[in-house]
Amino acid sequence: MTLRAGLVQLRTPTDHAESLAQAAPLVRRAAAEGAQLICTPEGTNVLQKDRAKLIPALKSQDEDPVVLGLRDLAAELKVWLSIGSALVRRADGKAANRQILVSPEGAVVATYDKLHMFDVDLPTGEKARESELYEPGDEAVVVGWPFGTLGLTICYDMRFPAVYRALAMAGATVITVPAAFTRPTGQAHWEILLRARAIETGSFILAAAQGGQHADGRGTWGHSIAIGPWGEVLGRLDHDEPDVLMADLDLAAAERARAAIPVLQNARAFSGPRIS
Repeated sequence: MTLRAGLVQLRTPTDHAESLAQAAPLVRRAAAEGAQLICTPEGTNVLQKDRAKLIPALKSQDEDPVVLGLRDLAAELKVWLSIGSALVRRADGKAANRQILVSPEGAVVATYDKLHMFDVDLPTGEKARESELYEPGDEAVVVGWPFGTLGLTICYDMRFPAVYRALAMAGATVITVPAAFTRPTGQAHWEILLRARAIETGSFILAAAQGGQHADGRGTWGHSIAIGPWGEVLGRLDHDEPDVLMADLDLAAAERARAAIPVLQNARAFSGPRIS
């Protein structure tokens, strides 16, 4: 079975209406090029570094105009759509960085709240504190769908291999990694980490990215990429501009890769480490 995927690269603005206006034509283009699954990046609905401006602007998942608009678009185009993440207000008033999988009927099939928060003090003096804005999720998520089993992750999760192993052990052969990766670390680590996650799990990796200089002042790496279960690059964008990357996935390749290098079966539980 073959899955045709479309990865939408964005430069999301600080306004919901502008964000939908940017994303919708690219989603339509991916569908016109035959995509059965369309993936958008982390922060598809709004990107705003200023907490004082972001928090009042957040909507619930059921009220967010970008989420609603993209759900309607998925139903119109009859495609599966991974809203790579929407920054939304939870029922308890806290915020979540949430991936939303939408069916060709426009229904929400699954959601995943980002597990790992990027909290760091950089050598430049800059600080990032995602945990001050978002409540992390507490469970990994896989979804049964017509193309097998899909695993959901978001951006910084890619630095935590145990998540990807757990998804693969639960049957996932395609894993989404929507991102808004910083430029210095993106240049150094983006492709290497994603290819490693594909190789060690024998899975397809679909990483739709934010790219370029954003209205809120942040810079993101772009370079959206699709990777096969042998670690091969199926397609990549070599720039930061809003665009669409198409990739054809031979889904049987995951089984072949896992049979050739059976790390999922060969792994053993162990104790320790013992200090001597």
